[in-house]
Amino acid sequence: MSGTGWLTIGAFARLTRLSPKALRLYDGLGLLPPARVDPTNGYRYYSSDQVERARLVAWLRRLGMPLALIRRVCALDGPAAAGEVRAFMARVEADLVARRDLAGFLVDHLSRREPTVTSTPSNPSHPPAPPPLEVRAAALTDPGLVRDRNQDAACADPRVIAVADGFGPRGGPASAVAIEALRHAGTEGIREGDLLNILQDAVDRAREAVREAASGSAPRAIGTTLTAMLWSDTGPALVHIGDSRAHLLRDGELRLITRDHTVVRAMVEEGRITAEEAESHPQRSLLVKALADGADPAPDLRLHEARTGDRYLLCSDGLSTVVPEAELHRVLAGVPEPKDAVRELVGLANAAGGPDNIACVVADVRKPRARAA
Repeated sequence: MSGTGWLTIGAFARLTRLSPKALRLYDGLGLLPPARVDPTNGYRYYSSDQVERARLVAWLRRLGMPLALIRRVCALDGPAAAGEVRAFMARVEADLVARRDLAGFLVDHLSRREPTVTSTPSNPSHPPAPPPLEVRAAALTDPGLVRDRNQDAACADPRVIAVADGFGPRGGPASAVAIEALRHAGTEGIREGDLLNILQDAVDRAREAVREAASGSAPRAIGTTLTAMLWSDTGPALVHIGDSRAHLLRDGELRLITRDHTVVRAMVEEGRITAEEAESHPQRSLLVKALADGADPAPDLRLHEARTGDRYLLCSDGLSTVVPEAELHRVLAGVPEPKDAVRELVGLANAAGGPDNIACVVADVRKPRARAA
């Protein structure tokens, strides 16, 4: 410390566990400027009052927080800063879940890949490929009891199951063209290793088709959600953007396998409101991601491990917001045929008032039936 009570950059670095190089960087970014700079020699001096801020910067960097966000956090008071940290970690954890799913698939996929060594009949070089899967599905849409138009769309093709919830004055065409882009992808030759690339291309085509359908309208006035699964012989890839949902019934347990891209969902994850408060929040239908101009266009995109006996439900919020999960579980677990299950689910939504359009797909994963010789 100098005779005037200032901390030199070296002393401040030792006290805060930040390197002099990092301190110079943070000074250049305006994040942690020195309290005083000697006008003659340019030496930087820091005040003891800056120690707490410097330590906060160091902790936030250890979290992996980008510098631009750190600058914002440091400018806020305690509760607001804490909220930003919670929000950042919620995003990190959501990204980690998606990465974990992809990593799990890749571990399984690479474990089955043929080694480069030559095999012999008595010493096979790799385990047999998993048996192919067949999807038997049914789709149904309904306008509900309040809306005068049906802007939801759904499909249940051998390679594609999907739902889309259109919004705006031409939301019906928007959802229809999004579904059609996915159906086109399902007609292409699909190899397991190509699934994600094919699905990303399909989403890009869907986004462009929605943009063309919305031509001349105000930004974000027209768009659609999209939740879909594209299947190869051994399993699916999942794409999701918006607040339609995908559920999986496996071994008697029903679980949600998508995350709503809504303002209130982000608020729940950040700890700003409770899940109960979210159900009646005035912004519960406000999307942060959708296939629409001005909205975040990045979908959740991942490979998914399917098993024989799995049952999937894809649905728009016209079903999920009015039919309790216990009722969804009862129908999915108790109604054997997909076509009967979708009819009963739509009936439940209308019995609850049918306040919105309804779209749903129920899909069963089965072993392929033996072909006649």
